[in-house]
Amino acid sequence: MKFQVFIVIAFASFIELGFAPSPIGTEYSVLKIVDYPAFSKGEKLEYLAHYGFIHAGRATIEVTKGAHFVNGKMCTKVDGKGYSTGTFDFFFKVRDSYVTYMNTETLEPYRFVRHVDEGGFVFDQEYNFDHENNIVTTEKKDTVAVPDGIQDIISAYYYARSIDIDHYKVGDILKFEAFVDGLIEPVRIKYIGKETINIKSGTYRCFKFQPVVIKGRIFDDDEDLVVYISDDKNKIPVLIEAKVIVGSVKLELLKSSGLTHPLAKE
Repeated sequence: MKFQVFIVIAFASFIELGFAPSPIGTEYSVLKIVDYPAFSKGEKLEYLAHYGFIHAGRATIEVTKGAHFVNGKMCTKVDGKGYSTGTFDFFFKVRDSYVTYMNTETLEPYRFVRHVDEGGFVFDQEYNFDHENNIVTTEKKDTVAVPDGIQDIISAYYYARSIDIDHYKVGDILKFEAFVDGLIEPVRIKYIGKETINIKSGTYRCFKFQPVVIKGRIFDDDEDLVVYISDDKNKIPVLIEAKVIVGSVKLELLKSSGLTHPLAKE
């Protein structure tokens, strides 16, 4: 199984490789956003990836310190990395990196850079976003027309954290769009409720979500992906569990630092 599945889930949290076109439930495309910052520079999250009973790798995602600019515009830079470890690393070495530069206030991406090195399979992506003209230019100099508010795979994660979850009720589906692998992907997230979970790093009070996915492509069932988000103002992914066709994947929070708000940890 490609390690990309781990990284995509870890960094984007709500994005997967296929989405149902007509999910059941009330959908909201104009989302209520919180009036406080959910994160700030210096925040770093570290995750442990499991493939079945195997500790397959680790992933980190960090809001870097310092001033960053894209085309003269000051922005927030996020740096994500994923790498295989242990036995998994011996058989299938992975060294992936993801970087996004996004508008500090709107969280819209300016530039996205991705380097993938998985078992000798190597490729690079670079997307430059022109939100005034609703165009994305790729590393091949192709241009793609995109809708307002388009996200990339990393900025989507931070945008999702800015959503005011308390504004919605159980069963509601939140949706927006992201530019992933050269395509516009609809992201749909179903709010399930609240739950307290226990993982290796502690006990956390969480919001529970099910990203709406397509059966058959990676999943046997459209409810095989579950995401637990801390029930606090940080709203960080604490645990992600996925039952996929070739096994099971789990990503759990190992440690966090530089959080803007107290963590819902018991």
